Amino acid sequence: MNCPNTGKKYDNTQIELFASSNGIVAINSPIRLKILSMLKDNELNFDQIVANSGKAKSTVSSHLKKLVADGIIASKKDPKDARKKIFYIKSEYLGELSQVNPFKDEIENYVSSYLSRDGDPFEFFRLMFKTIRMGLISQGINIDPILHEAGIRVGKELYPQLADETLDKFLKNIANFWDDHQLGQVEVKNIEPLEINIYDCFECRGLPNLGKPACSFDAGILKALFTEYYKNNIKVDETRCYALGDDHCCFLIE
Repeated sequence: MNCPNTGKKYDNTQIELFASSNGIVAINSPIRLKILSMLKDNELNFDQIVANSGKAKSTVSSHLKKLVADGIIASKKDPKDARKKIFYIKSEYLGELSQVNPFKDEIENYVSSYLSRDGDPFEFFRLMFKTIRMGLISQGINIDPILHEAGIRVGKELYPQLADETLDKFLKNIANFWDDHQLGQVEVKNIEPLEINIYDCFECRGLPNLGKPACSFDAGILKALFTEYYKNNIKVDETRCYALGDDHCCFLIE
């Protein structure tokens, strides 16, 4: 098992939220955040966590006990050495909070832009979705993990309606669904590897430049659809996005 090299810096201005059996737990300890960052991608034993944390064994042990008590992580016996424990995350990651508010004027600008149009009902729902999301962003709340999980659930329910034995027909069904529900215009850019462009994206068009992709809901839907189609766990990476300053969104499906 490889140990991650986490170069990310944590401080007390960052808070991550987890849903555990004890309820929603907010973590703002830099050491605990670093431990959780390691465990998001790998199950690790105690010695691996200590080696990558740069902290004393007693310090790491104390923080691990707290995370276990909060119901965020759990442990199991190492099959290679019964004397050791392997730690893993057993709770659901909900998102993060930040005290940084770089977009405080964006909501007012977006509402003003909508009011200058002709009152298209669909545009009102786009306004509502964007206003709620931007309001959360302005408060330093990142709900991308929740949107992604919601997208996966929608995609699983949607798959039987769009499924087809041939990839070409399956992709056309997806494009038609996006178009019929005004979610955007789908264009298949490449087959191997599979790349899908979405223009006029419902989820992110109109968002300010966030410096990162913003289509967590769409990515979740696509992940579920293609995981069901290929009968394998599919990875979806958004490489272009309106929230990155691009003129369309692009999803790489591997």
